[in-house]
Amino acid sequence: MRVTKFTHSCLRIEGAGVLVVDPGEFSEPSALDGADAILVTHEHFDHIDVAAVRAAVARNPALRIHAHEAVLALLADVAEATVPVAVGDSFEAAGLRIRAYGGQHAVIHPYVPVFANLGFLISDGGANLYHPGDSFVVPDEPVETLFAPLNAPWATVAQSLEFVRGVKPERAFALHDGLLNERGAAVYGKHLENFSETTYRQVAPGSVL
Repeated sequence: MRVTKFTHSCLRIEGAGVLVVDPGEFSEPSALDGADAILVTHEHFDHIDVAAVRAAVARNPALRIHAHEAVLALLADVAEATVPVAVGDSFEAAGLRIRAYGGQHAVIHPYVPVFANLGFLISDGGANLYHPGDSFVVPDEPVETLFAPLNAPWATVAQSLEFVRGVKPERAFALHDGLLNERGAAVYGKHLENFSETTYRQVAPGSVL
């Protein structure tokens, strides 16, 4: 798999096809160029740019969007391109095998509603990666490459560190990092570099991993 990290929470995965995960409003529109399939972890704007996804479907009617039914409600006008996904589902998209984990967004605060959220374990049969969306759900199978949320209203660096240590990946990269400046990312990242028990890096948008 050839993985490109875009701004904030968006990944582009290229192999037999092109799969894009969480093309949100913070990420670059070019992430969707030539996409065969899209995965969306949940309905928040930083994980799905509805207008950009609609435009991608207009360019490529064969494009398929796999997401929880709460997300698909936002895409009713392109419903023919949508595929509902539930917790525990395994399916194929863009030539890759995918399993859905989780079910709920991490708690922001008791006053804030809890949204549906799916994490996706993605495999090409030889390597895999895990994109948790906005959650700290640990998969029940080994993870080679983990994308770990680094900063969010619902997260602390302590939770991010425990998440990485719980997953025990071979390597980890920062995810959900679009709200941090360089100083903050360096401070948070230092904890993950020192104590996560794996190789950890934050990479610039557009980096190929």
